[in-house]
Amino acid sequence: MNMKRWIALGAAVLLFVVAAGINTVSSFMSMNWQSMMEDQLGTASGQMEQVVEDGDARNRIALLRVDGIIQDTGAASPLFATGYNHQAFMEQLELVREDKSVKGIVLYVNSPGGGVVESSDIHDKLVEIKEEKDIPVYVSMGSMAASGGYYISAPADKIFVHKETLTGSIGVIMESVNYGGFAEEHGIDFVTIKSGKYKDIMSPTREMTEEERKMLQTMLNDSYERFVDVIEAGRGMSESEVKKWADGRIMNGGQAVEARLADETGRLEDAISGLRTDYDLDKAQMFEYSMDAGFGSLLGVKMQSLFQGDLESRIIGQVLSDYNSPRMMYLYGEK
Repeated sequence: MNMKRWIALGAAVLLFVVAAGINTVSSFMSMNWQSMMEDQLGTASGQMEQVVEDGDARNRIALLRVDGIIQDTGAASPLFATGYNHQAFMEQLELVREDKSVKGIVLYVNSPGGGVVESSDIHDKLVEIKEEKDIPVYVSMGSMAASGGYYISAPADKIFVHKETLTGSIGVIMESVNYGGFAEEHGIDFVTIKSGKYKDIMSPTREMTEEERKMLQTMLNDSYERFVDVIEAGRGMSESEVKKWADGRIMNGGQAVEARLADETGRLEDAISGLRTDYDLDKAQMFEYSMDAGFGSLLGVKMQSLFQGDLESRIIGQVLSDYNSPRMMYLYGEK
């Protein structure tokens, strides 16, 4: 790296340290008054209700949003505070489950998918809410609702999709980077001490054996079959009907309707209007949750703008914000 890159990296690390310190001090200072403000402002994690359309507060519609990769990266970082927050979204679902005034859910999905576990978390919670509360769930798909994005949409009573939405990509993927050849070329030697011959399976420093590949393929096949089962149950389709499209292909909204993977073409407002009409909720109040935006969120926006430049800077930002080992994903495209 040239001097400019070193300066940028140094500034990023300094901001990381400063932000972490500020976040710690802020958390300490807020501990005493946070519990007193929960009833007025929201929950302990900062969930706040915002009325989107006024109406009868005894009969309400919850507007929920999944926007981004469905991945649990832990608590929101003060550096990169924007994007999908799995823990916060799961809490929203639990709040909806406990709220007796909620008579329907509109779920807006704009996601290429994500982790197998996280997608399953959302799907299972939605099914639990539907069965326990006996309320409808309508889905509105944004520009993309692929793989895990479709997985979480499958249990909906009705799916609205834009004609240009990219959806489908039904399947499982697991990837890793192998830089063993590069390391050998540059004289880098990796020393591995392990307790069993499979302990370093999918190691980035050696070739995978055929036996290991078969083991992993069996795991992926199991997750794939569960994906198919989810669509069968959610869409009322047979296994053969689902597997006709469940080969990883993507499709647009019109094709999804033809394949019976979606019900109608339309936008978010159409899904909301449809739910109101179909379930006599014309006068219902509609609300959504928002997170309390503090200094950490503002700093996160600034940090993201700092790393929106060249490829090298974006890589540095990604390394600072997150690290993930190889794992099974319901995901379309690159991470």
